[in-house]
Amino acid sequence: MTSPTTAASLPRSGLQLRTLITASGELELSLADVAVPMPGPDEVLIEVQATPINPSDIGLLFGAADMASAKLSGSASHPVITAAVPERGMKAMAGRLGQPLAAGNEGAGRVIAAGSSPAAQALLGKTVAVIGGAMYAQYRCMPADQCLLLPEGASAADGASCFVNPLTSLGMVETMRREGHKALVHTAAASNLGQMLNKICQKDGVALVNIVRKPEQAALLRGLGATYVCDQSQPSFLEDLTQALVETGATLAFDATGGGTLAGQILSCMEVALNRTAKEYSRYGSPIHKQVYLYGSLDMRPTEITRNFGMAWGVGGWLLFPFLHKVGPAATAALKQRVAAELKTTFASHYTREVSLAEALQPEVIALYGARATGTKVLINPSKGLAA
Repeated sequence: MTSPTTAASLPRSGLQLRTLITASGELELSLADVAVPMPGPDEVLIEVQATPINPSDIGLLFGAADMASAKLSGSASHPVITAAVPERGMKAMAGRLGQPLAAGNEGAGRVIAAGSSPAAQALLGKTVAVIGGAMYAQYRCMPADQCLLLPEGASAADGASCFVNPLTSLGMVETMRREGHKALVHTAAASNLGQMLNKICQKDGVALVNIVRKPEQAALLRGLGATYVCDQSQPSFLEDLTQALVETGATLAFDATGGGTLAGQILSCMEVALNRTAKEYSRYGSPIHKQVYLYGSLDMRPTEITRNFGMAWGVGGWLLFPFLHKVGPAATAALKQRVAAELKTTFASHYTREVSLAEALQPEVIALYGARATGTKVLINPSKGLAA
C-alpha cells in the first residue's frame, strides 16, 4: 500500500459522533475515540472534511427525545448532550435501546490511504464523496467502488451533499416517468432539496407545483424561476393549488410533511382538477390514478385523509435507498454521474454554518439545525481543528 499518508504516520484513533438511547429513557450524544481502520485491498481511507446534517440524520441523532430538555456536560473536546425521551416515544425506540449508533448518511473528503487494488490506488490523494453512514467521524473506510470521484476543482464542501438530496430529487422525477405521470407536486418546496428539484424540472421540461408555508418562501422560489407556487398561509391556497393542477395535469405528489391534512388536501384538489376537464361523469370519481408519496415527517401528527377523491388514488411511503435498489445499479450509476456533472449548478448546496464535531454538540448549534427550517442547513467539518 502506498499513499499520501504512510501507514506509520496514520493516526491511531479519531473522533466519531455516537447517539445512544438508554433503557431508562435518556438520549446521549457524545464523541467516541475509535481506532482508525487500515483499508483492505479494495478499500480507501477517507479523511472526512465535510458532511451535512440532513433531516434524515436528525431523525437518527435525536430519536424520540425532547430536545427542549437537552443538557450539556463533558469537556470542550468531548462534549456530551443528554435529553429526556418521553414515555410515549420509548416504544418506537425499542429496537435501538442500549446501542451506541454512528450517524451521518453522506459526506466527502480526501483519500489518505488505499488498498492494493488498481481501483483503490487510483483514488489516492483524490477528493471523493460517499454515502455510507457513520460519516460524522474524522476518518471513514469505504469500498473504492462506492466512492464518487469529484470533478477537478470541486471541494469536499461542494460534494458533501451530492447524494441524499440530489438523488432524492432525481428519484422523484424518475418515479414520475416510470409510473406514467406527467407532472409533479412537492411540499416543503423551498428546502435545499426543493430548490434542486426546481432546477431539475426546469432543465428537463417537467411541470412542478411547489407548496410552501410562507410568503418569503414563495418569493424565494419565484426568484429561482418557479412557475407554480402555492402558499399554504394564503386563504386562496386550495384554489391556487387546484388551478395549478389543472394547468399542469400533475397527478403525483411527494410530501415531506407526512402528518396532518396536506396529503389529503392534495388528493382532493387533484380530483377537482381532473373533474374540471373530464368529458363524462363517473359516480366513482375520476378513473385517473392520483398518488401521494410521503417521504418525510416534518409534521409528527397522524396523517389525516378525508376520502372525497373517488376510488383511483394511493398514499404510500417513498425512500431513497429502496428506490435505488428497485431501479438497479446501472440506473443508479447514471443518476450519480449526472450529479457529478452538475455538482456546482443544479446540485449546489448552501450552508448556514460550518462546525466541528464538538461544535455540533453545542446547544446553540443543535437549536439551529434541530429547527429543520429553510435556510438553516449546517455542515460538519470533522477535520476542523486538526493539525495540517
